Amino acid sequence: MLIPTFLLGVIALVLLVIGYSKGSGQHITGLKYAGLMTLEVLPLLIFAFIIASMTQELIPQKLINDWIGIESGFRGILIGTLAGGLTPGGPFVSLPVAVGLFKSGAGVGTMVAFLTSWSLIALSRIPLELGILGWKLTVIRLVCTFFFAPIAGVIAQFFFKNVKL
Repeated sequence: MLIPTFLLGVIALVLLVIGYSKGSGQHITGLKYAGLMTLEVLPLLIFAFIIASMTQELIPQKLINDWIGIESGFRGILIGTLAGGLTPGGPFVSLPVAVGLFKSGAGVGTMVAFLTSWSLIALSRIPLELGILGWKLTVIRLVCTFFFAPIAGVIAQFFFKNVKL
């Protein structure tokens, strides 16, 4: 986390200097928008971190191992696929949940299926897609993308199950 934080800090500082050098107050406007975005995202982050940490503490280790651990096999990958597709929100919600599950003992294949499904399937996005794209294209997209998450999970489990992360 240190290197990405440092890089983002450098980029933000460079952009602030550029905004300041233009002399039209763009840096102040940018900082105001950053503050507003922080206020909007902060509650999401707090609740996602609570969910992630409580997942690690409250779900019994045996349950994690049996259902989504390395030993769960393809069943765990399917559970990860379904859970990822049902997880609402953006990366501020799904990534902390994924980390919490992984630290609790979820298998790498399950987590790859979870994250792939969250980004490709995203059932919470379906009403918007139906309204904009129509039902035919939405169904075609779902049918075509559903298989990628379990396949990605199986590949991850096969090649990377012994990798220490």
